Amino acid sequence: MKNGILVGGNWIVDYVKLIDVFPEEEKLVNILSESSCNGGSAYNVIMDLWKLQANFPLSGVGLVGDDDRGNLIISHCKDLGINTTQIRKTGNAHTSYTDVMSVKGTGKRTFFHQRGANALLDIEHFDFSLSEDKIFHLGYLLLLDQLDIIEADGTSRASKVLGNAKKHGLITSVDIVSERSDRFKDVIPSSLPYIDYLFVNEYEAGMITGVKTIGPGGSIILKSCYDAALRLLNMGVNKWVILHFPEGVIAISKSGDSHYQPSIQIPATRVAGASGAGDAFAAGVLIGVHNDQDMKDCLELGVGAAASSLFESTSSDGVLPSVECLKLAEQFGYREAI
Repeated sequence: MKNGILVGGNWIVDYVKLIDVFPEEEKLVNILSESSCNGGSAYNVIMDLWKLQANFPLSGVGLVGDDDRGNLIISHCKDLGINTTQIRKTGNAHTSYTDVMSVKGTGKRTFFHQRGANALLDIEHFDFSLSEDKIFHLGYLLLLDQLDIIEADGTSRASKVLGNAKKHGLITSVDIVSERSDRFKDVIPSSLPYIDYLFVNEYEAGMITGVKTIGPGGSIILKSCYDAALRLLNMGVNKWVILHFPEGVIAISKSGDSHYQPSIQIPATRVAGASGAGDAFAAGVLIGVHNDQDMKDCLELGVGAAASSLFESTSSDGVLPSVECLKLAEQFGYREAI
């Protein structure tokens, strides 16, 4: 019986600087604190799963440089009992890193990213015959250069990786980066038929489908988010589209089930930073999916995990055990539904 989650994609070391405001060009701002931590979809999600005390095996797959940062990532995972067999080293690139500028009070983040070894991650680095896991989670599409390549047949290399995972009996889950480009409609669609659970925010969903999900001043157009989620299902997603935004999340299934889950109202005074909140949300949902829970319960753990991640400026340091995450809704309450 398959058991565990295999997490693949971006392995990044984040250097987080908490600043008072974000500057205009040629202006000075104050760095209030700085730290380094895990970053990128794969590294964040696997650390979040561990912090949430997932009751099943965890494994990683990806590419790091043969350098101090790469050694740090592998040793960090090994020390926590995470299977690193498929986290491979390359001498052709340095381990990826990101300078994250996080504004105190708003939690808004700006990223200065070195793609590094992640840009070389390709089909041959994934060996699903070695995996006894139940779920394969891949992220971020649009930030994995080789996997984002469109082949002559019109499909991406990522779609082939996901197809291979499906052939080996894994449930597939995917997250996407909020890149400011017009590549969404070219790169993403060919992967959708091989994705069981798709995590997107309102911007990404709109960019893939062409549905206008964001109104004046950045406001969420909720009906359009439902329309975009339905369109993604029609474009091929197999089970659930999970579309999140600051106020909450909607989840719609191929079979027609639908849930709206508000996010938890964490006071601004308690928000140290929002770096990694989306990955914490995904980790919480994936624990529920792995354990065959109802989507309603999956979403409740997801928003609890995301809320707890706000307590620290780094990606995963604030994430609490699952039991504690679920208590945050009682402590702070949910946002009003939009």
